[in-house]
Amino acid sequence: MLKKRISPHTLRHTAAVHLLRSGVDINTIRGWLGHVSLDTTLIYAEVDFETKAKALARCNVAGTGRQVKPWKTDPGVMAFLAGL
Repeated sequence: MLKKRISPHTLRHTAAVHLLRSGVDINTIRGWLGHVSLDTTLIYAEVDFETKAKALARCNVAGTGRQVKPWKTDPGVMAFLAGL
């Protein structure tokens, strides 16, 4: 750690990424950082491996690996579609 260079930008970037991971809205982070343009703040929103893994875990369905479509089990929806 002693050989690492920590600049003010590093601290801002780290804080922005932690806020984003915590669920803070990107526009709120934009205001906190003092950015005029949201495009500048979107640099901090680059998806990392941890965020990507969490998103994929939310989509995983135990068992077959396939997500059951709830509308397929609704008789009213199926009857409507059959009548089209």
